Amino acid sequence: MKRLAPKVDVSFIFQITDRVLWNVFKKNEIGDVLLPFIVIRRLDCMLEPVNTKVRDKYENIKNIENYEATDFQLRKAAGGLQFYNISKHTLESLRAFPRNIEIDFINYLDGFNLEVREILENFQFEKIIGRLIKNKLLYQMIDAICQVDLHLNTVDNHTMGYIFEELIRISNEQSNETAGEHFTPRDVIDLMVKIAFSTEKRRLTQPGMQVSIYDPTMGTGGMVNLAKKYILEELCFSSKNKPEVNTYGQEINEQSYAIAKSEALITGENSDNIRHGNTFTEDRFQDKFFDYIFANPPYGVTWSKDAEFIRNESVMYSGRFFAGLPSISDGQLLFIQHMISKMSPDGCRMAVVTNASPLFSGNAGSGESDIRRWLITKDFLECIIALPKDLFYNTGINTYLWFFNNKKSKIREGKVQLINANVADNLDNNVIGFSRPEKRSLGNKRNKIEPFHIERLLEIYLKFEEGDYCKIYNNDFFGYYQIVVEQPKYSVNGEKVVEKNGRLKPDPKKRIKEIVPLDTDIDDYVNKEILPYFPDAYIDYDRSRIGYEINFTKYFYQFKQVRPSEEIKAEIEAIEFGSKNQAGIQELLKNLLKT
Repeated sequence: MKRLAPKVDVSFIFQITDRVLWNVFKKNEIGDVLLPFIVIRRLDCMLEPVNTKVRDKYENIKNIENYEATDFQLRKAAGGLQFYNISKHTLESLRAFPRNIEIDFINYLDGFNLEVREILENFQFEKIIGRLIKNKLLYQMIDAICQVDLHLNTVDNHTMGYIFEELIRISNEQSNETAGEHFTPRDVIDLMVKIAFSTEKRRLTQPGMQVSIYDPTMGTGGMVNLAKKYILEELCFSSKNKPEVNTYGQEINEQSYAIAKSEALITGENSDNIRHGNTFTEDRFQDKFFDYIFANPPYGVTWSKDAEFIRNESVMYSGRFFAGLPSISDGQLLFIQHMISKMSPDGCRMAVVTNASPLFSGNAGSGESDIRRWLITKDFLECIIALPKDLFYNTGINTYLWFFNNKKSKIREGKVQLINANVADNLDNNVIGFSRPEKRSLGNKRNKIEPFHIERLLEIYLKFEEGDYCKIYNNDFFGYYQIVVEQPKYSVNGEKVVEKNGRLKPDPKKRIKEIVPLDTDIDDYVNKEILPYFPDAYIDYDRSRIGYEINFTKYFYQFKQVRPSEEIKAEIEAIEFGSKNQAGIQELLKNLLKT
């Protein structure tokens, strides 16, 4: 049993677009205008019953220079809300004086408390107002937004969250060329949260339970908000004990941060838990740990501008990046290390979206390989799911879900589960995969994971048994020795050249590198695989390294037997070419193409 999502009417978005914004703002700019205006309208409606008290209190204390003291008293006058407005205006009152709309609207905005003004600043709201004024549309925009009723007795916080979420979704889809930078599709998040919380109901329904959810690259806040809704409205909805769920997030992009903080503010969440800044160089939640972590960090983005800070921290044993540093062109494994450092010691489950690079980039001994070695040997890595293609708005590359757990169940200890969901439905051939085509493409998003696909993947995950789409390996399986095999250099007289230190001088032209599984004895391998072919070869242990990689293609490769050439030849010779045999020829060609 779960709580049904309320029916959300967002037709006002298109009405305002058609009546006011059309031909002035591009389609991908509509969200930039509407989102801050919806925030202001919601705040304005919520403040309506307390405006008089706030303004009377302000008149009594406006000469006090201590901002914190006045801010506290004004919030108290606002009935404990996190925001207030000390100006003499409201959106409704502004409609009555169109002649002074520009000056009065700026005065109205300046009357909000510092936190709201910071949000509007990060929305770059001044530019939006400037364009509206330039095109003589400010009054029309205020008049149109006032016709949207967002009072609490009409739209409660729960429904407001759905309205804002839908507005964000529409806005991001309209600007889908960049949406993937801060917007993860709903179907992917649904899969993440259902896997992450699949074994958590008993823990979450304990009396007095308080849990935290964190996203260090939160974008507009979709992951943490949907994770919280799943806990309260589905997983624990029918339980008499519901946990208190607190969401936290940090975002570097100003506008995305403004959207996420706005949603927290207008839905009654603690907006102080949404913070702006660079997660690498300015961890805004230092010394804080979390119960659940979700993230979709940027793919293939350089960390060169943060390199000095990161390298300095990486040499500290207690630093977040001590396990290793990846290539400077891609910071995904840095984000994963940061998130591992935020896992609650009492138990934390973590889900991360990546591209293929963190799975296998870098040779043995490289930063990437060392990070994978640390993640696997510390037994943090629990499962990886290869996602279907074309799920994201701005990329068609292969993507993966990594699931981490620092308190694995007994059956999963020392093991990693791999699930290959990169198989689409093919109803013509009776293949039921894990995605279906979207009704219409949105940028690169051409496929969708349906609810029944999610349930099927959840079943595979929980069953924890090998099959066509599931492999389970011991941690050591992913490790290997990269040994350097040398052969001695010979003089013109055919004698081995000996260096001053008494060691044989190697011939660099004959140097080779061999990959040996970790569970293999190196001496046995050399005796069986190398010395029979190169009798004077030897191992340079100083140059040999241990590496770790995860090769999905290799593990799930299915060999297809090629048809014998004699069989194909016989079929061709058996055909009498002519118009009467056209169907037979076509059938043969189909079979040959399949071959």
